[in-house]
Amino acid sequence: MEKRKTASICGDYSANDDAINSPDEALTSYSEKDKPWDTHRGESQDVQGIYATAEEFERYAERIGDCSGVLRFGMVAHKETGELSLKLRRAQFCRVRHCPVCQWRRSLMWQARFYKSLPGIVAEFPKARWLFLTLTTRNCEIGELKDQLTEMNKAWQRLIKRKEFAPVQGWLRATEVTRGKDGSAHPHFHILLMVPPSWFRGQTYVKQARWTELWAESMRLTYTPIVDIRTVKPRAPKEDQEVTDTVAQALQGAVSETLKYSVKPSDMVTDSAWFLEMTRQVHKKRFIASGGALKNVLKDDEETNDDLILADEPADGEQEADKYLYAFNWRSGERRYRRFEKGDILLDDD
Repeated sequence: MEKRKTASICGDYSANDDAINSPDEALTSYSEKDKPWDTHRGESQDVQGIYATAEEFERYAERIGDCSGVLRFGMVAHKETGELSLKLRRAQFCRVRHCPVCQWRRSLMWQARFYKSLPGIVAEFPKARWLFLTLTTRNCEIGELKDQLTEMNKAWQRLIKRKEFAPVQGWLRATEVTRGKDGSAHPHFHILLMVPPSWFRGQTYVKQARWTELWAESMRLTYTPIVDIRTVKPRAPKEDQEVTDTVAQALQGAVSETLKYSVKPSDMVTDSAWFLEMTRQVHKKRFIASGGALKNVLKDDEETNDDLILADEPADGEQEADKYLYAFNWRSGERRYRRFEKGDILLDDD
């Protein structure tokens, strides 16, 4: 059983009130680290406006308009320092593919799932090394994006069957589409590769030039594409540090780059016609794939509202500070979240 909290620290506020000079404190006043909420919700508001201009996407606009309108946070305290911080406990997400809020939360969800699987991966492959590979093609007209993505996916299947790819123990691949300055589309792949230490010795090592040849051949290109391959530098563990923690730290940048947004929010709002056509072109196209020992670690087919909340128990060293859920709601006029006292909830002990 839950009870609404009635005590007020910020005064009364109607969910529909959008006064610019509101007395209600901003979310960022409570927690500077939660500033991305304002950024991404503002971007979602812009995307909602674009979708509202096209009859075929009006339903998307409606869903985004209702997305993450009220956020409810629990207060957690660090056991040693007593420092208080907010942790998201409840919200309703629209889960529209190109909603910037949901795209951000989805990226965090995938990263959390990867790091949760990492101890098992490290235990099975304790000496594995990691590579970060980027595969590109020339830009295409936005109206040709669907066909280009189809060809790239076929080329990837050809690439992983090449003998040079055989030693790879596992891989994660994400598709990103960016907008060219001339209104074209630039689809490309970001791939995280797990390889044995023997990869860097003898004939199994694949140089950057060879990766370029392999991708050109797999794509059946008549030009030389831009391909980038980088080794994720291993770090020597500290005296009391677990190997998994060392690997996680080394992989942080590559994992973040691989599992980030599929389309930059800035590209979504720069050219509304481009964005609407991009939405049509990528409909039902899968942007995440995996294989080998990393197959299904992201569980990308599994996504619920709670998954996007990431409402886990307090982390090590944290404990719930009280039984309240503190509410903040979106103020579209000033494009920020502020305290919404009437939305607070008191949780019963049971």
